[in-house]
Amino acid sequence: MPILGTLIKKAYELRNVPVELKKQRINPLQAQEEQLRILLRKAQFTSFGEHYNFSEMMNSKNVVEAFRNTVPVFDYNAMYKQWWYRALNGEAYVSWPGRVKYFALSSGTSEASSKHIPVTSDMLSSIKRASIRQLVSASKYHFPVHFYEKGILMIGGSTHLQYNGTYYAGDLSGITTGNIPFWFQHFYKPGKRISKAADWATKLNEMVRKAPSWDIGVIVGVPAWVQILMERIISEYHLKTIHDIWPNLSVYVHSGVSFAPYEKSFEKLFGKPMLYSESYLASEGYIAYQNGFEARRMQMVVDNGIYFEFVPFDDNNFNEEGNLVANPTTVSLAEAENNKEYALLLSTNAGAWRYLIGDTIKFLNVKTCEIVVTGRTKHYLSLCGEHLSQENMNRAIEMLQEEFNIVVREFTVAGIRHGSLFAHKWYLGTEDKIDPALVVQKIDEYLNQLNDDYMVERMEAIKEVFVKVLPSKVFYDYLKKQGKEGSAIKFPRVLKGQRLEDWEAYLKEINLAD
Repeated sequence: MPILGTLIKKAYELRNVPVELKKQRINPLQAQEEQLRILLRKAQFTSFGEHYNFSEMMNSKNVVEAFRNTVPVFDYNAMYKQWWYRALNGEAYVSWPGRVKYFALSSGTSEASSKHIPVTSDMLSSIKRASIRQLVSASKYHFPVHFYEKGILMIGGSTHLQYNGTYYAGDLSGITTGNIPFWFQHFYKPGKRISKAADWATKLNEMVRKAPSWDIGVIVGVPAWVQILMERIISEYHLKTIHDIWPNLSVYVHSGVSFAPYEKSFEKLFGKPMLYSESYLASEGYIAYQNGFEARRMQMVVDNGIYFEFVPFDDNNFNEEGNLVANPTTVSLAEAENNKEYALLLSTNAGAWRYLIGDTIKFLNVKTCEIVVTGRTKHYLSLCGEHLSQENMNRAIEMLQEEFNIVVREFTVAGIRHGSLFAHKWYLGTEDKIDPALVVQKIDEYLNQLNDDYMVERMEAIKEVFVKVLPSKVFYDYLKKQGKEGSAIKFPRVLKGQRLEDWEAYLKEINLAD
């Protein structure tokens, strides 16, 4: 009898009772104001808090308005140049109490170089709490007792962090994995030794070698690299599906990018029905997670160390390159609207203040704080007012796969000059044979259905749509050449400027340019 599984399941169920009761009585607006007051109180004696007079702000009749009117909006460059560089140099009490021990290196999908995002002990505690809540939420789905004894394979960054004299730096997944609770280490795979490997190829080979000895119930990770791992295991051991080696695999927790374009290819790797769950853990904190398997939507975590604000994602607040304008319009949770796209601003217990993380979201239900991630502020195209979002692009690829029963493993899009006007160029990574001319016709058709602005500009200013079909391996080889190979890396959905030039140069180098 699986005694350990029985105990764990019972603990989850008992833990779930207060969580469910709390959900019934929590008021998101009150929770958010309380989080803001907690953040201001804890940071009032930091350099940042003294500069913006947090002590006085806390006594304001309307603390939300006082905060909004006093503290400016920061992007990474502004926050780093004015404040975080001091913490990076070892100074304490810069924008959060104490000295910052860890800095998360972002994947760099929007910028050429990695960013250093502070990760404090308070933030690590918040991430642990949110992770446990997501695990606890699974207990209401009545998995069999033995499920709670299965391994959880977390495909993340290396736990072997860089030490720079005053701080450690690495992927957030590596930092958090290095700080997992002792009781969880029994379930955690690939284990401490393999997780320390900094080289992705070495880690991949080790996971493939150890796969037969594991009994995995849950996989967590970015879709592209999880898929590569499962394909390698299936090939290495001559299997039909991954369930031939991990028969108890039931749940896949994905993050980082939209799962929709990957779902069709994943289904071919599974031999049994799977439950998919999405989590939204950014370098700046645990923002939301899917609280259940019925609907593909996430619920924001409003009472766990983050205060949220939202910038309407439109031409009034962002330029054509996706950069924030001076003095943008911001709204609080109380002012947000359903089905409107917003860029996220976070104030956190890691010392980020009114900080633009670069992601865009849309509320499905403001009252219950249910959201979907729609893309990145810089991963959209608006050469002439077409406002083509990452959400539109993902859906177009999903529709293409459905109509022609193909698998597109990766894709990216660029906006280019075409004569005196403009064109869009799509690069698709697939092993299936399909006529590029037909793909052009269909993608154009889908986007005309999905986006009215695109439809108008397609008739006026976007004179051509081009498609380049490539082997999927080209995308991953390019990332490797750029030094960005690994489990936390995502291929950018939109290429602009130098990134586009580098990509085109690489295709020319391997004789795949037009």
